[in-house]
Amino acid sequence: MDARRFPFRVGRDVGQDLVVEEQGAWNRHCEISFDKVEGFILSRLGDALVVLNGHTCMEPVRLHNGDIIEIGACRLQFWLGEVKQRGYRFREILVWLGIAAVTLSQVFLIYRLIR
Repeated sequence: MDARRFPFRVGRDVGQDLVVEEQGAWNRHCEISFDKVEGFILSRLGDALVVLNGHTCMEPVRLHNGDIIEIGACRLQFWLGEVKQRGYRFREILVWLGIAAVTLSQVFLIYRLIR
C-alpha cells in the first residue's frame, strides 16, 4: 500500500489509513509521520506493542528502507518507492529557445558593429 499523506495511521479501526485485522492489533496501533529533518518516524499510539526489526519500540524511531514493522501478528515492510520525475519538456524547450534568441541577437549585434 502506498502512503500519500502523513501522518499515516495503522490499526484495526476502520478510520485508519491502513486497516490491520490481525490478532494483536489495536484500534489505533501506530503511525508513520514525516519530518523534513529527521525523515520518516514510526511512533506507537498509546501502549500498543510495536516491534521494528526484532526490537520493541518504546520511543519514536526513524525508519529506513527495508525495515520490518511487526504489529501483532502482522508484518509490514517499510520501503520508499521510486521517485517519478516531473515532465520538464516545456521548460527545457523554453530555455533552449531563450538561448537561441540570445545567440541570434548577439550575432545580429556583431554583424551591425562590423558593418
